[in-house]
Formats: sequence, C-alpha cells, structure tokens
Amino acid sequence: MTAREPRGMLREASHQIIAGGSAGLVEICLMHPLDVVKTRFQIQRGTSDPNSYKSLGDCFRTIFRNEGYVFPRQVTWQGISGFYKGILPPIVAETPKRAVKFFTFEQYKKLLNLTPLSPGLALSVAGLGAGLTEAVVVNPFEVVKVSLQANRDSFAEQPSSFAQARRIINSEGFGLRGLNKGLTSTLGRHGVFNMIYFGFYFNVKDAIPSSPDPTLEFLRKFAIGLVSGTISSCVNIPFDVAKSRIQGPQPVPGEIKYRTCFQSMALVYREEGYLALYKGLVPKIMRLGPGGAVMLLVYEYVSGWLQKNW
Repeated sequence: MTAREPRGMLREASHQIIAGGSAGLVEICLMHPLDVVKTRFQIQRGTSDPNSYKSLGDCFRTIFRNEGYVFPRQVTWQGISGFYKGILPPIVAETPKRAVKFFTFEQYKKLLNLTPLSPGLALSVAGLGAGLTEAVVVNPFEVVKVSLQANRDSFAEQPSSFAQARRIINSEGFGLRGLNKGLTSTLGRHGVFNMIYFGFYFNVKDAIPSSPDPTLEFLRKFAIGLVSGTISSCVNIPFDVAKSRIQGPQPVPGEIKYRTCFQSMALVYREEGYLALYKGLVPKIMRLGPGGAVMLLVYEYVSGWLQKNW
C-alpha cells in the first residue's frame, strides 16, 4: 500500500461524512415542523384522549395559535416557533447521525460487494446495516426530542433540551428505561426505513436512464428520492408509533404502559385498532417524502462538489 492510498481513503471518508452531515442539517431545518405534528398524532390515545386533535388542520392551527413564543414588545412569532419544539436535539444529532448513516452505508456497501449477494440486494442490506448503526447513535436524542414535542406548553415555558436531558438522566438514568428507552423500536424504525430507502433509490436510479439536461436530471433524482422516502415511511410507521408511545408521556404518570416495541404495537392494535398503528402517516410522508429526496440530493451534490474541489 502506497502512502497516497491511506490519504485517499481518509479523503473519501471525509467527503462522505461532510456530505452526509450537510444532508441531515438541511433536511431537519426544512422539515422539522412536520415531525412535531407527526409525534403529536402518534401519542394520541384515540378519541377518549381529551387532548385529541380532530384533524391535521386542527393540529396545525392549535400549535400555531397556542404554542409559539411571544417576544417582548408584543411582537408575536407564535406558530412558527411552536412547530420547532425539540429541534435542538435533532440539530445536534442530525449532522453526526446522517454522517454516520451515509458513511456506514458506503462502508457496508464495499464489504457486501465482496460477498455473493446480487448488487441490488447488497444495497438493501447495506441500508439495513446503516439504519441499525444510525439508530444506536440517535436514540438518546430521540428520547429528549419526543418528550419536548409532547409538551403542549408555550415555547417560552418549556424546558431547554439540556434541562430535559438532565431531568431524564436524573430520574430514569441512561438505560432502557431512561435515555435509551425505545431502542428496539428505533432500531426497527431506522433499519426498515433505510433498507427500503437506499435499496429502492439506487436500484431504480440505475434502472432509469440519466438525462444530459441538468434540470431534468435533478427532477429524475428528486422524483426517485420522493417515492423512496414515501414507500419507506409507509412500511416502517408501526415501529415509529411504538417508539413515540414508549418515549412519550405514559397515560398514567408513574405507571409504564408501553414497555417494548412489539408489546406496544400489540397494545395499540388491541385497544385502538390497526389504523392506530398508522397514526401520523400523512405528516410523516409530507416530511420524509420530500425530505428523503432532499437528503439524497444534498448528499450526492455535496459529495460531487467535494470530489472536484478537495
């Protein structure tokens, strides 16, 4: 191995990490409001819940009206700030999280190229591995984020992300009942999503001819990413609902009702019907359909720019 080879490998890894981190940061800043709405629907416990939202529009209106931040001198920024509850943990987590996701995907893909798996299947398995790795990194941030998103106080009255994290650690610790609760649901959510997301995107992108026109090529990739994110969201949402129930506030304070991934799914199905396992699907698709396309495009374009200029 020449001296240039380690430098080349390090440069390639740096490109993947920077491009993946950039993709995550752009996506979360654009799409986080829909994540707040999705979480609110997922932690509802049917029509008997006194805080139940009547519709997607009712949820948007209620958050906009009641939960924004009121600045001094009566300048009101309600609505916008209410939709950005719990954004600091994702911002802090998204850059390393997406960097881990895309970097590990590339590494798993290289390893799987040495196996007898078909190239198409290898992409899906690499996506699964990347999703499971990402889930381990992000789960503590998700616990803090969901607990903040479930808080219906105004933006100014809710605790900071760091204060909320300290409260969780002091009362419940770092384990599977504290800062890492819901880990199995997070593993299922990210593993299933990324297995379909990467497998579908790269297989379909290779199957559909590219266009020499930059605008048409952008639209081709965006459309494939949009469909990829949408399908992945539809398949993995039961894991997402279970995760929100485990990590969100329990129905009776001090009494744990939702404990594990499949126990929570079974409980939701038994008490609320199978459609309850798809709560929050519309805002989730609205976020991760275009959001999934944005991430892949930002990753590809930033990665391409880095390869040419660095």
